[in-house]
Amino acid sequence: MAKKTYTKDEIRELVKTEHVEFLRLMFTDLMGSIKNVEVPTSQLDKLLDNKLMFDGSSIDGFVRIEESDMYLHPDLSTWMVFPWGSEHGRVARVICEVYTTDGKPFEGDPRNNLIRVVDEMKAAGFTSFNIGPEPEFFLFKMDENGEPTLKLNDKGSYFDLAPMDLGENCRRDIVLELEKMGFEVEAAHHEVAPGQHEIDFKYADALEAADNIQTFKLVVKTIARKYGLFATFMPKPLEGINGSGMHMNMSLSTAKGNAFYDADGELELSETAYHFLGGLLAHARNLTAVVNPIVNSYKRLVPGFEAPVYVAWSGSNRSPLVRVPSARGNSTRLELRSVDPAANPYLAIAAMLEAGLDGIRNGMTPNDSVDRNIYSMDEKERDTNHISNLPDNLHNATKALQSDPVMKAALGDHLFQSFIEAKKLEWASYRQSVTKWERDQYLEQY
Repeated sequence: MAKKTYTKDEIRELVKTEHVEFLRLMFTDLMGSIKNVEVPTSQLDKLLDNKLMFDGSSIDGFVRIEESDMYLHPDLSTWMVFPWGSEHGRVARVICEVYTTDGKPFEGDPRNNLIRVVDEMKAAGFTSFNIGPEPEFFLFKMDENGEPTLKLNDKGSYFDLAPMDLGENCRRDIVLELEKMGFEVEAAHHEVAPGQHEIDFKYADALEAADNIQTFKLVVKTIARKYGLFATFMPKPLEGINGSGMHMNMSLSTAKGNAFYDADGELELSETAYHFLGGLLAHARNLTAVVNPIVNSYKRLVPGFEAPVYVAWSGSNRSPLVRVPSARGNSTRLELRSVDPAANPYLAIAAMLEAGLDGIRNGMTPNDSVDRNIYSMDEKERDTNHISNLPDNLHNATKALQSDPVMKAALGDHLFQSFIEAKKLEWASYRQSVTKWERDQYLEQY
């Protein structure tokens, strides 16, 4: 998306010419949920002057009631008028940063935190951290009350065409709406599982990429509803079929271009790329809770469904955690394959970037690449090749995260503590639940 930085007067003019009646002020909470404060355009001047307040105590992971007043500072480069109409006039959205009453960026705002980590990256001599996400989602039918069912909208599979792929019209509409909003969509296709879809859009720098992921989710859910479908980014809504991932392609740039490319390097990768890769692998287990943040994430990270479960890398093989796609030059990149779309993109990108920067700072080098199918190796072979496992549940992932000072630095104290606390509560709640599987297995047997 080509970003344009608008002036306040340009925004005022756009409100008039585009017949905007409402302003949707978006920000993201700890869990990655998009939050909106919607105000009429009569509040525009207050917004442009950074004077619009809201109650932060009602937002997950923000603040206690006694310190609840917060200000929304709009990032005017994110101004966008939604292409779909409204009977009460058009709606524009702008993504905001959350500030405290004393005029400082609020540390519990995931977007502010990513800005902080990107500034660290710039201080280290890099100009941008480019992210190309590949988000997947499922489309389910809705019942007569507008509630989601578990009935899939089709029986299609990878790259299927109509008539098997009944979600095709919905997916096409999503792509058209995204393009109207300035997205450059690179691919849109049916995924391996029935009812599962993937739409890939052009890479952007870290902050814009995170904003794009949040906007994308909103568009997908909005357009799906128009088709009587419910879109979900839950990683594994159904057992026995592939789950939804959000592979993250990443590269660092300097003023000279792609910092991961070296025509003379091994595999045409630079020392910077290898050190970044070393950091990413060294912290892979510990950042898993951030990139796979919910109980359900670990139902996807199991052998047999294409999702990675082992910490390793390869230039050719798709079974390891990190793959180096074959493109070189400006397209040289690393692909982290464990990330799922339940991840808060601001936190996930901050964690990946901090892990890589730690590798660069400390000259970390990865173990040798693993260019055969890891799933066919036994435990002894994996040990010989220095291949470890990713955490297999949220509890173990949270413990690994808690042990890593680099990940604490990536999230900052406020977000780190709030996140750990939230995940411990989530795991405790899950442990206390009794599932249908348990009753089916044990009720009559015992």
